Amino acid sequence: MKRFLFSFPLFLILVMLVAACGGGAETTDDAEPAEQSTDSTSTDSEESDSEEVMEEDEIVIQHWYHQYGEEGTFEAVQRYAEEYSAMTPGVRVEVTWVPGDYFAALNSALLTDEGPDVFELQTVTLDRIEAGQLEPLDDLFEGVLDDFNQTAMQRVIIDDTIYGVPMIMDPQFVYYRKSMFGDAGVDVPQTMEELIAATQALDTGRVKGLYLSNDLGATSYLLYMSTWAANSDFIDGDAIIFNTPENVQMWERKRELVETDSMLVGATTEWWDPGAFNDGLTAMQWCGLWAMPGIIDAVGADDVGVMPWPALDENASPSVWIGGWNQSVNAKSNHVDAAKDYVRWLWIENAETQIDWNLGYGFHVPPRASIAAQADVLQDGPAAEVLEMLPLYGKTTPVTWTGAMDSIYQDAHSEVLLNDADPAEQLAAAAEAAQAELDALLNK
Repeated sequence: MKRFLFSFPLFLILVMLVAACGGGAETTDDAEPAEQSTDSTSTDSEESDSEEVMEEDEIVIQHWYHQYGEEGTFEAVQRYAEEYSAMTPGVRVEVTWVPGDYFAALNSALLTDEGPDVFELQTVTLDRIEAGQLEPLDDLFEGVLDDFNQTAMQRVIIDDTIYGVPMIMDPQFVYYRKSMFGDAGVDVPQTMEELIAATQALDTGRVKGLYLSNDLGATSYLLYMSTWAANSDFIDGDAIIFNTPENVQMWERKRELVETDSMLVGATTEWWDPGAFNDGLTAMQWCGLWAMPGIIDAVGADDVGVMPWPALDENASPSVWIGGWNQSVNAKSNHVDAAKDYVRWLWIENAETQIDWNLGYGFHVPPRASIAAQADVLQDGPAAEVLEMLPLYGKTTPVTWTGAMDSIYQDAHSEVLLNDADPAEQLAAAAEAAQAELDALLNK
């Protein structure tokens, strides 16, 4: 799902959020006038006390979401909360829809006693665990763990403990126009050498061969995919491991790709929007599954092909990025057990809701294989091909990969692609800087 976040002063966000999440049961003054009989006053007072006790006994679960961009998502989560509240006596779920900088608001709220009971994360992190913000959820997965996409699960597991439930998966890969491939006599590229050749062959002048972004693919997610496609990775335990000869070769191949001058630049839409592909400006585009309905509407399902990012060579494997969002439970909540029961119902047991959330408003993959198999729109055409790619090529970054490490890696990659810097030197320097960040994270 595309996320569109707005900037607000942090103080204003917190004031608004505390007001929105008050959650306390309202009370009214039910005392009768003095002239009423003692018996009547006593009876009414007992009834009022009984109602107050019932209100006090009610468990209120505060559930936070960031602001999704798809129309109907807010109404959907409100409906889920109301359904669970109606079927669960003594429990009421309140939804808070957080505009602006969701993580700034969440981080501040989790430092107080007013933090949400259930909240969204893209990935769990060591600092949240050390701060006591994440409740272990291993017991929720008894009998169903193998049904969840194992790459998605990597984003919620630290030290063999599960701290989140995957709720959506957002795969990213390369779309291509079958008709343009046929006209140019080009086969679907399997390696970087073939991708470079295909990009040049598909370039007609008016139509460019490949669109990766206006910065020529220096951005993060594609950078992950190309690293894995070089049989390299980012972290192994306490060591940064992306500085490999194969990854150096991958960066060299990507620079060759840029030097073909057959890649689209200057598009009015960025990589996450399929506009350039839909308008016939490029024969191939890196994008996400969320764009598929719009692409099919524009060019027709029969002309849409999908492929992973090609492997470095025949000794490597292609890759697909798997992102997404997960649900976690606040370990400091006063209602941990009730919150876990709610999360179990919503994101593990309730197939209908999970299909609705993933496919009713946007286009995503339910993380449970059995539930994804129940979604008819994922069983045919290019969507089915994406599902087949996920267990073969799907990967995600480790939970110890931080934003600081990401910036280091992106900056080095940008120097190579945009400023013709030496790949070996840039990777070596980036590895040293990222290792310092990892050492600090692990308190080494």
